[in-house]
Formats: sequence, structure tokens, C-alpha cells
Amino acid sequence: MTFIAKPKLHHPSLVKNKAGFTRRDYEGAVSTLCAGCGHDSISAAIIQACFELDILPHQVAKLSGIGCSSKAPTYFIGASHGFNTVHGRMPSVMTGANLANRDLIYLGVSGDGDSASIGLGQFAHIMRRGVNMTYIVMNNGVYGLTKGQFSATADKGSISKKGVSNPDSSIDMVSMAILMGATFVGRSFSGDKHQLVPLIKAALSHKGAAFLDVISPCVAFNNHAGSTKSYEYVREHNEALNRLDFIEGRDEITTEYEPGTATTVEQHDGSILRLRKLGEDYDPSDKIAAMKRVQEGLAAGEVVTGLLYVDPSSRDLHANLNTVEAPLNSLQTADLCPGTAALERINASLR
Repeated sequence: MTFIAKPKLHHPSLVKNKAGFTRRDYEGAVSTLCAGCGHDSISAAIIQACFELDILPHQVAKLSGIGCSSKAPTYFIGASHGFNTVHGRMPSVMTGANLANRDLIYLGVSGDGDSASIGLGQFAHIMRRGVNMTYIVMNNGVYGLTKGQFSATADKGSISKKGVSNPDSSIDMVSMAILMGATFVGRSFSGDKHQLVPLIKAALSHKGAAFLDVISPCVAFNNHAGSTKSYEYVREHNEALNRLDFIEGRDEITTEYEPGTATTVEQHDGSILRLRKLGEDYDPSDKIAAMKRVQEGLAAGEVVTGLLYVDPSSRDLHANLNTVEAPLNSLQTADLCPGTAALERINASLR
């Protein structure tokens, strides 16, 4: 699939937004993720949100780490700036880029392994610093690239495809984001585009640290111990000319349900995901109530979705540091070196 290029021809009747772009202009390369992967649904939601917001593609800077989710930026907004960092280090790169050029729209895409394990420390600090960005975690609870080991967000007691029970407590990303200072926090399901697209639009429009935790089921992995089709078995018993793998395609999981109600979604492996959408009377500006509601959902075995918390009076990193309005990468020598007299005043104030 990687050698197949998307045709660049567009039908002349395609609808254009106010910026003069069609929805297809916000697409990227052909996806190489598993057929039916929820990550592709999230990419489609990002494409739809940017199209509806009339965003100029070249104004977007998309960054990611390592993992299935971190491949996703290749599949949307192909004309944007992109940077694929090392495992768990995307937040520090995005912080530096944001400080250098505040005029871009920053979109970070990560996974539960990339952000909740090796990158947990960086995730916490980018939230508390209030970097003006949208940070999306495509959360499937496993390491999909390495065939399904539990990630740090896997629920305690959940069973892997090889029948092993997870003995560890899970990390709840939305609770951590709220606690660490994010001023816009939401959760959704990759198959619920009616909820996900508006959440992404709101996050992209928010000034400050916006975080979205999107539950995105991993549809297929088959490399468990004892399998004669596993990588380890083949490497030990075969001198291969090349490496091939086959992953059975699955249908995408979708759902629709009303605000204030709950629904049960059966995943491909037979496990059950119980989602509850926040009601219209929920107040997302109450930080303590938001954390309490998330924990109540966890205790009830439910994944609470919707806009969980927002601070309407939020400030971003540039406001906290009192930087100039112009992007730092546009400042000239005269702006950065005000002269001897200014330096003397500064030195005098320190004596």
C-alpha cells in the first residue's frame, strides 16, 4: 500500500469551504494501518474538523512520537508542516516549536504507550505549561505495533488476546490532564464522529492546552506466545528472504447514542466497552466536579465521554512568559540586542 499514491485530481463539483479548499485537500497519504483501525476514523474526524473550520493547511504544524497512532499524521493534512519525533518526546519538540512560532496551529497526535508510558513526564509538563495546542491521544490500551502487550491505560483485570489478565492499575489520561493544568479536556470514541468532530473543532479553537482522549480499539494483532505465525517463531525456524505479515481485515466499529445516555459496544475480541455521554446539564467549567465525574464513571465501569472540563479564562505559555506578539523566529538582531544603554539599566537594577 505504501507505493500507491492518492490521485490528485478532484471532481470540479466538490464543495469548497470559505478558505477555498475541498475536504480532499485536507487528506494525506493512503493509510497503511490495519483495515478498520479506529485511528483512521480519528484521522477522518480531524480532516472534517479542519475543513469545517476553514483552516489553511500550511498553518498547521502536526507532531507525533512513535507508535501506530504516531503514523496517523501522514494520513491527514498532507500540505501541513510535520515532525515525527522519537518515542515519548513529542511534547518537548512541540513546546520549542510553539515558542519559536506562535502563529501556527499546533496539533499533537500520540498514543497511550507514547504518552502514558515512556512519555508520561513530558505529557505532564506540556499540560502544566499551557502550551497553545491540541493534544490527541489515540487510546487502544495495547502496543499495537508490537502485537498487543498491555499499555499503561489498559484496565486492571482486562484480558489480552492470549488470555492473560492485566494485574496493574490503569492510568486515566483525562484525570491526569485536568490535574496537571490542561484548560480543555475531552474524551470520545473513534466510532462516534458526531461527537468527535465537534470536540476536535472546539479543541483547535481553544487558546491554551487542549487535550482529547479518544478510545480507539485495536482491531487485529496475532503474535502471542505459542503461535507458529509469530515473529519469534518464524525468525527461529526460517531463513526468510523478506518479512511478510498478514492481518485479517475487520469492519470499523461505530455507534450513535444520545447525550445523557449510555451504550454498550462489543469489540472485535468480544470484550465490552461501556460508554456514557455527558448530559446537556453538565457544567464543564467546574474542575473539581469534572474530576469527580470521571472517577465516578471509572468506578461504575463506564467511559465518560464529551467535553469534561474547560477553563473559559485560560492563558497560554506565551501569556505566562509575557513574550512579544511577533513570533520569536521573526525577531531581528536589533530587536534582540537593544544596545549598551539598556544593558547598563538592567545591570544597575541588579546591584
